Amino acid sequence: MDETKEFLKEIGIEDTSKDFQSEKRFKDGGQYRFEVPGIQSPNTMNALLKESVKNNIFIHRVTQTKGIMMLTDEEIEKMVSLAITYGCELFLAVGPRATYDTSATVHTKEGSRIGYRLRGYDNLVYAIEDVKRACRLGVRGILLYDEGLLWTLNKMKKAGEIPLNVHFKLSAHAGHSNPASAKLLEGIGLNSLNPVRDLQIPMIAAIRNAIDIPIDLHTENPKSTGGFIRHYEVPDFIRVAAPVYLKTGGSVATNHNWDTTEKEAIARIKQVKLVKRVIDTYLPDAVASPTDSNYLSIPE
Repeated sequence: MDETKEFLKEIGIEDTSKDFQSEKRFKDGGQYRFEVPGIQSPNTMNALLKESVKNNIFIHRVTQTKGIMMLTDEEIEKMVSLAITYGCELFLAVGPRATYDTSATVHTKEGSRIGYRLRGYDNLVYAIEDVKRACRLGVRGILLYDEGLLWTLNKMKKAGEIPLNVHFKLSAHAGHSNPASAKLLEGIGLNSLNPVRDLQIPMIAAIRNAIDIPIDLHTENPKSTGGFIRHYEVPDFIRVAAPVYLKTGGSVATNHNWDTTEKEAIARIKQVKLVKRVIDTYLPDAVASPTDSNYLSIPE
């Protein structure tokens, strides 16, 4: 095995020690940021952001997961406006994917391994059109589920077909969980990686050691992905994975595409507060990315 490990080291992949700590940071110097996923509409986004202001907690990123094609132009424009006013990132998910087309296989136990990837030429075109529409309406963060789509969109960005400042993040549903996959994705244009949800701390450390882009880690999960809560591991997430987005509030939902209500959006802020308490208690020197001064201006 030594020869294999030596070769992996030569290409930038190596094991980490038990006391590994990431020295990498966001450009603003922060080690961690808060992300709340599963916010599917402007009304729930507004409720979430207003509640964060009441609790003096800044949410750095809001993510919609049902798909761009499930939102009207007016809804997208409202979510973009909320993000600008508050000062957070907004990511919308690509709509066409295996569970939305005619695939019967994807709904079987074995076929579920397809994940939310795209099937065929037409669905690739539809997905690109979904992204182009979001970009025209001001969205600059796209949640992807398909590696081929990522490769294609990165080519389009370089060719000027979509804005250069669009950021791509890959969902945990794509199933990536090792440093080689992480390096591949970073190399084809990924800006933020969400590995599978149940990786152990050393596994996360090995991925961080191999790549420079932010890692998105679930601090908790909906019932459909196990329902497990990892709040007490968050200090270790920050220590080994910085720069890291802490994806919090998932336990409020039943599944990935759950239509979060305004009441549930407020409940997600409580979950963020619980995670922040753990950070403040067990890793008080951890540095969060600065808040945007605009966020106090969300209207009541």
